[in-house]
Amino acid sequence: MSESSFQPLSARDVKVLALASLGGALEFYDFVVYVFFATILSQLFFPAGMSDALKQFQSFGIFAAGYLARPLGGIVMAHFGDLVGRKRMFMLSVLLMAVPTFAIGLLPTFAHIGFAAPVLLLCLRMLQGAAIGGEVPGAWVFASEHVSAARTGLACGSLTAGLTIGILGGSLVATTLTHSLSTAQMLDFGWRLPFLLGGVFGVIAVYLRRWLDETPVFEELRRERKLAARLPLALVLGEHRLAVVTGMLMTWLLTTAIVVVILMTPTLLQRGYHLAAGPVLNASCAGNLALSLGCVLAGIATDRFGMRRTIAWGGVMLAVTTMMLYRVAAIAPEFLLPAYALAGLFVGTIAVVPVFLVRSFPPAVRFSGISVAYNVAYAILGGLTTLFVGGLPHGSQPFYVAAVCLVGVATVMLAPRAATARSIATEGSGPVAATIL
Repeated sequence: MSESSFQPLSARDVKVLALASLGGALEFYDFVVYVFFATILSQLFFPAGMSDALKQFQSFGIFAAGYLARPLGGIVMAHFGDLVGRKRMFMLSVLLMAVPTFAIGLLPTFAHIGFAAPVLLLCLRMLQGAAIGGEVPGAWVFASEHVSAARTGLACGSLTAGLTIGILGGSLVATTLTHSLSTAQMLDFGWRLPFLLGGVFGVIAVYLRRWLDETPVFEELRRERKLAARLPLALVLGEHRLAVVTGMLMTWLLTTAIVVVILMTPTLLQRGYHLAAGPVLNASCAGNLALSLGCVLAGIATDRFGMRRTIAWGGVMLAVTTMMLYRVAAIAPEFLLPAYALAGLFVGTIAVVPVFLVRSFPPAVRFSGISVAYNVAYAILGGLTTLFVGGLPHGSQPFYVAAVCLVGVATVMLAPRAATARSIATEGSGPVAATIL
């Protein structure tokens, strides 16, 4: 690839990436903040006579419902994103997230309206899931179609980093409130604050996205009348089935890295190695920060060296550092923080996944194609991964991560070069495209 392929980002590119990443972080905060308060919500939204275990199960079931709603919301929003514009859906997803998040903060509890309380909570949670189903694919498409083809990796890496910062934000808000308020205050009014704050975040995100323009790729599709001639979903399932299957396999890598290494490992380490919660949570925060940096670095590496080299090195190192993390927890827990940070850095390899997805579908059905592959896989594998990994003998979880890393590497290596070397431009080819792998 020539040096000209690595031209610096323009001021417009920086603006798009900054505003889109910040908006994504705020919206993902809204989606995940529920899980940090699931225990408190289980006490407030279910009958007092119900066992704590059943309350907890019901509360997490409502959290999982958000994942189940993702495919439907994502596919519907992607349909209109391919036909009427990326920006409109990009803004609508934020609004659809902000309203139910704010409403959760205002909900009456079981003590006030009985079983209507958990039903309303479930409905609002499903609206959140529908919104995030459109946000993630839409954000990747929007950013990648704004920058040059040589910067697709950086665009997707920055967006993915923004989403992970949203997770960290939810954790920090939960930690701050827990340390600032008593248990009685949290049960009285404290639990409402993060949701009301999330609603305000959503309004801010909508305002920020007003300043973004429609993507040049979609404008060209509309100007040249190259929009999908029939239902985008039908075109995806009829003509791009291989891209959907490979996209789902790559999403498996993404879900495994996030769910197992980032979300489940703190609990697994405390339970399996009897480590104190404080040091483990501190190490987890370091892992989250390193993950955000790793996403950007993996995106840059994809632009510079191609997907095949990046996924090969990143996948191997993710498997190795995850094994190291569990080994350190077992024999030298005093080094847990740097070990978690190193593992988190290579979890950033997941930034390759959106680049793979973006380049696997032609522009006219790109939004719909990514939405089907990503949301369906995440809805299925997100829940199954939690159940399967949670049931594995302790210490064997890193081997599961390594196996899925191998699947991800093999998927990129064996994918037809033409399928993943597609230019972001509407013509479907270009001088940069041939070098992307």
